[in-house]
Amino acid sequence: MTELAEKAQALNRLIRPLTFPIGVKLVKSAEDFPERTRRPAKDMGFKTMLCVGITLARKYGWTVGMTAEDNACAVASYAYGWSEDDAESEKGITDFVKAMNYAANDDAAKARLDTIRQVKLDKGQYAGVVFSPLERSKIEPDLVMVFGNSAQVMRLVHGATQGAGASLHSAFRGFWDSCLDGVLRTLKDRQPNVLLAGNGERVWAMVQDDELLFTIPADSLDQVITGLEATDRSGIRYPIPVDVRHEPSLPGQLQQSR
Repeated sequence: MTELAEKAQALNRLIRPLTFPIGVKLVKSAEDFPERTRRPAKDMGFKTMLCVGITLARKYGWTVGMTAEDNACAVASYAYGWSEDDAESEKGITDFVKAMNYAANDDAAKARLDTIRQVKLDKGQYAGVVFSPLERSKIEPDLVMVFGNSAQVMRLVHGATQGAGASLHSAFRGFWDSCLDGVLRTLKDRQPNVLLAGNGERVWAMVQDDELLFTIPADSLDQVITGLEATDRSGIRYPIPVDVRHEPSLPGQLQQSR
C-alpha cells in the first residue's frame, strides 16, 4: 500500500466523505499525464469544464487529465494561461459578470476580474492539470481536494488548525470556485482553504446542495491528518456523537405510568 493510499484511508476513516478525496497536479505537458489518464476531448468525445473533470475523478474514481484542448470554460482558459488573447478574455469575463448581474457596474466587474488576476498563471506556465483519487493516485499531488458536508468540513478545519491554533481565512465568491480558488489560490497561498461550490459547478459538475469543498496543499496533508487523529482521540468525531444518554421529555399522551 502506498503512503498516499494510507493517507486517503485515514481521511476516509476520520471524516467519511461520500466521494473520493482527490489529488491535483499541474503539469508542464500532456506527455506528463500518467498512463491510462482519461481526457474528455480525446477519450470521451467532448470538451467540458475543469469542475466536471474533478467530478469524474471524485465520483468515478478515474484519473482525469485536461489541457486547453479538453477545456470548454473561457474563465479557466484565461486563469490557467491557456487563452490566446488575454485582453479579449478579460472583456468576455467582465461582460459575462455584468450580464449575469454578478457585478452591478463596470467597477464591480473590474473587481471581479482582479480576483482572478491574483491567482492567474502565466501563459504557457502549465499545459495541463490532473485529477486523481488519492487512494489509487497515479500522481504526486500538489494539493488534495475533499468534498463534504458542513460537519465534515468542520472536522477538516479542526485538523488543519490543531497544530498552530490559527484560524483559516477563506474568500467566498460563489462562482468559479473549485478551479480558481480551489486549485490556483490554494497553491498560491499554500494554506488549506474552505470553499463554496459555484453555481456552474452545481449545474454542470453536479455538486450537491449540502457539499462544501476543502483543499489542502500536499505538504500540509500530514498536519491535517495528525490534527484529525488528535481530536478524534478526544471524542471530537464524525459522525458527530450526539448526546442521547438521558431520559427524554415526552408529551403527556406518550408518558407511561410508573
